Amino acid sequence: MSHSIRATVMQTPSTTELEILDDVVVTVDEGLITHIGPARQHIGDVDLHLGHDTVLVPGFIDLHIHAPQWPQLGTGYDLPLDRWLFEYTFPLEARYDDTAFAQSVWDSMVPALLSHGTTTAVYYGSTHVEATTALARTCIQHGQRAWVGRVAMDHPEGTPEFYRDASAEDGLAASRTSIEQIEALADPRGLVRPIITPRFIPACSDELLTGLGSLAASTGHLVQTHCSENDWEHNHVLERHVVSDTTSLDNFGLLREGTVLAHGCLLSDDDFATIRNRRAGIAHCPLSNVYFGDAVFPTRRALAQSVRVGLGTDIAGGPSASLLAQAAHAVNASRQLEHGVDQTISGDERGVDDSRIDATTAFHLATLGGADVLGEPLGLLEVGRRFDAVAVDMRAVDHWPAGDTPTRRFEKLVRTASSADISAVWVDGTIVHAV
Repeated sequence: MSHSIRATVMQTPSTTELEILDDVVVTVDEGLITHIGPARQHIGDVDLHLGHDTVLVPGFIDLHIHAPQWPQLGTGYDLPLDRWLFEYTFPLEARYDDTAFAQSVWDSMVPALLSHGTTTAVYYGSTHVEATTALARTCIQHGQRAWVGRVAMDHPEGTPEFYRDASAEDGLAASRTSIEQIEALADPRGLVRPIITPRFIPACSDELLTGLGSLAASTGHLVQTHCSENDWEHNHVLERHVVSDTTSLDNFGLLREGTVLAHGCLLSDDDFATIRNRRAGIAHCPLSNVYFGDAVFPTRRALAQSVRVGLGTDIAGGPSASLLAQAAHAVNASRQLEHGVDQTISGDERGVDDSRIDATTAFHLATLGGADVLGEPLGLLEVGRRFDAVAVDMRAVDHWPAGDTPTRRFEKLVRTASSADISAVWVDGTIVHAV
């Protein structure tokens, strides 16, 4: 059934273009945008008029979420990544063999993320098939678009004995079963799909990585993993395989069109070229990288080399569930990279020239950038794309609106809006959150 919304739209069709469609009517039929035009030319009634104080933006696409880590969001950032995993995270994730516990977490997390405007989520589950299937089912129930992956990890040195696949064969079999269970779920709108998920190379044997690469080739499903996140992971792969993380993943058949590579803080230009040529993409997680990345991801350099880049929260590696917070910090991080942070080095040598990005670029990463990584018709409100959208009440954001231009209003939205300012969220044309 067709319905229409009257609103002012703010969106970013490219990394350099802010598009403001003032007072338009968006018509949606079965989740598909069929018409956008000036309200003054619209014939007939509209179903919803958002008014002057609220703007409509595309839904936010979070490319990197560790769903089992939801209970520890905002805590435990006192350790380096390897110790953080073994002392905090793996013991928590091991609890998801209790499906009732898992379900209680999913019932908290999915609605919360929708309230932040996360219309699309790319999830790591745990190693447990049933808990991962329950996550997919919960996304369907709440109407969130999602890719859900059972985490595969079997390496006896890179994982604890109490939390790993018993063998590469067992890990591969469990991943196949997880895919089959998610595909078998009743999902009338087709919002939720499986994704093949080797945790990262330090946690996986070569045999498991080989098998998962073959599984990706035979099923056509997307792949997600970590890549050159920090010195520990990056150097582990160099020592073990004598090639970069990117090249190693490519050799295992895991670098494919739509592969989501989390972090990438230490990627080289050769790595960027390989990622671009394979039509894979990067989930830039700027807040998480502060704690675990050991470096600032060079967003502008990656974009200049035509690499696909979106944003991720990396729950719980990053302490915020908000994609808008990630967008704001992506700008901040790029400025730190350009200016440098070590005051003992002279100003003309301290930073990396031409590294900064602006609010337009960051918002693009949170919307259309993520859609491009996944290869989906999302991230922009235009005819022919799916209607995933967020209504942002600007009254608290526009705390001093007198004289503000539309561009300045947009900057305030990116830098200061929060879930408290989100009044409605739609996924595939259906309202899934409202206040």
